[in-house]
Amino acid sequence: MSANPPVRSERHGAVALLTIDRPATRNALSGEVAGALHRALAAVAAEPKLRVVVLTGADGAFSAGADLKEGLPQDRRIEDVINQRYRPSLELIAGIDKPVIAAIPGAAAGIAMSYALACDLIVMAEEGYLLSPFATIGLVPDGGATWFLARRLGYHLAYQLCVEAERIPAARCLELGLANRVVPGAELLEHTLGWADELAQRAPLALAATKQAMRAAMHLSWADTVSVEARLQNSCAASADAREAIAAFLAKRPPKFEGR
Repeated sequence: MSANPPVRSERHGAVALLTIDRPATRNALSGEVAGALHRALAAVAAEPKLRVVVLTGADGAFSAGADLKEGLPQDRRIEDVINQRYRPSLELIAGIDKPVIAAIPGAAAGIAMSYALACDLIVMAEEGYLLSPFATIGLVPDGGATWFLARRLGYHLAYQLCVEAERIPAARCLELGLANRVVPGAELLEHTLGWADELAQRAPLALAATKQAMRAAMHLSWADTVSVEARLQNSCAASADAREAIAAFLAKRPPKFEGR
């Protein structure tokens, strides 16, 4: 195992910054890196004082995807590798009760594109891009890539981008709704951490409940979504944070949320 951790974890106030740090492989998600990322995400999920997560990559790349130097598995099915190596952390990103922001400085390719799209918000450097290269090596997009792209772009464009292995530059991602913001590369981390800090000042229960409702709305009917929203609204309205928000509004002062 490498001497330096493959995923660096830092605290910036109430914001956790997780950095995939394997620049020699363009931050490829080997088994070691994927495991370290899952452990880092799990640690953040368990820390109530951390309210927002920023996920990025070192040295100008988010991640080149799976580490092809490892080759295709010989001792087990690749289906098992996907489900055991990548799926747990992808599910954690979707299920964690904190907003997760992907900060993409360069390439987010292959399975790494799925990690980026699994995040709640995406900020890209102007030189950043998404890429599904699987068709060029005789494979199929994985990690939920087809699910994300088909829902956000529609079937025809999503299929085209995947089978043509077309690089999607940051400006195009913004146009298509695959990214929330695009900023100069030199400003990426500062801008994303600043946005994360702004979100961290908001009511954490409301952020978590909105994430839960929005994720559910992706696959529920309208009627079922209304029911989910009503249940979550009931919990939020009964919280100390809601009472604090009202008191702060009446006193014309900033609220102090505690997440309860």
